[in-house]
Amino acid sequence: MTTHPTEQSVAPSPRSFDPYDYDFHEDPYPTYAWLRAHEPLHHNPELDLWALTRHADIADALRTEGTYSNSYGVAIEKSAWGPDAHKVMSILGMDPPRQKRMRALVSRGFTPRRVHDLLPRIQELTDRYLAECLEKGEIDWIADFAGKLPMDVISEMMGVPAEDRAEVRRQADIVVHREDGVYDVPPAGAEASLWMVSYFLDMVAQRRRRPSDDLTSALIEAEIEGERLTDEDVIAFLFLMVVAGNETTTKLLGHAVFHLTRHPEQQTMVFGSAGDGDLVAPWVEETLRYDTSSQLLARYLLRDVELHGRVAPQGSKLLLCLGSANRDETVFSRPAEYDVTRDPEELGRILSFGGGRHFCLGANLARLEARVALTALVQRARSIEVDHDACRRVHSVNVRGFAVVPMTVVPR
Repeated sequence: MTTHPTEQSVAPSPRSFDPYDYDFHEDPYPTYAWLRAHEPLHHNPELDLWALTRHADIADALRTEGTYSNSYGVAIEKSAWGPDAHKVMSILGMDPPRQKRMRALVSRGFTPRRVHDLLPRIQELTDRYLAECLEKGEIDWIADFAGKLPMDVISEMMGVPAEDRAEVRRQADIVVHREDGVYDVPPAGAEASLWMVSYFLDMVAQRRRRPSDDLTSALIEAEIEGERLTDEDVIAFLFLMVVAGNETTTKLLGHAVFHLTRHPEQQTMVFGSAGDGDLVAPWVEETLRYDTSSQLLARYLLRDVELHGRVAPQGSKLLLCLGSANRDETVFSRPAEYDVTRDPEELGRILSFGGGRHFCLGANLARLEARVALTALVQRARSIEVDHDACRRVHSVNVRGFAVVPMTVVPR
């Protein structure tokens, strides 16, 4: 496959790529397809924003040092974009060598062994919340399950008390929400960010007085070559974990049930007669490809980028459209089709967790949570039914997913 045909639906004009637009949030994929075919390096002059949409270009940008900088953060809003982005985005707002040192410190909490050690607790939480869902029958999959599980796992890692978790998650939702027609972080989002920073400031101060067996204390004590994290560093990473780690896993679980239930034959295959869960892992990976939670990542250009007959100049703000890369016709067969039996070699090329020096630290944890949760659902539910028309999407520039997914679950 070497061509870039458009997906079914309208062929939008180049100016229609507006990542703030609510219509774009509802379905960005026809826009991505048009851009891949006609303007793979696109410029929106009104927003002075550039975008890459082809898989090869984005994969190269994720791995290229010294051109596509994280130093201004990954969010394009005026108040979030700039040299202070690291104060709330932690390592996502840094370049080497500081990013490399910081990542080495914080990655100790996400080694394969540490993630695997979380398995019994993830299973326990899954069993508890799923039992409650099965007893109810009629549920909101997000509020009753998908929003709770990742928040509890992250919170227990960090040391957030159980009684605070609902409010922390509520504030995190507000942080990522964007208002229609507002081209910056809305006042409510700014207030929520301040609330979370203040909350974590208090938590770090408590751990300095009384260390405990959690990631927050480990980050405070971590040391590499005589360097320790400042309070500001620790708070920024905790902020990142709640907003990026928790939210994206919740959205993955929401997309998984939404898209599978729109394909009854595949739903029958996944759930099967015995509920053995053999197709759960590819179900997770295809969901990550087809409708990934992390749609867009911003980069600051340290030098001119010349591609496809156009030049994005040094100093530009550029978006890497991960959601578009995962639908690239030159990489994925039938990219606009949802297929849980897709070739594993194709699924191995998804860019949902980024790549290179900024490959998502929480990728293994997100996959583990999703597989445990969805395996339990398949094993314990005879059937699920989603009210697709009543589902309500989150409106965010970077994150794609649902705020509400009404669902009926029938026990086996």
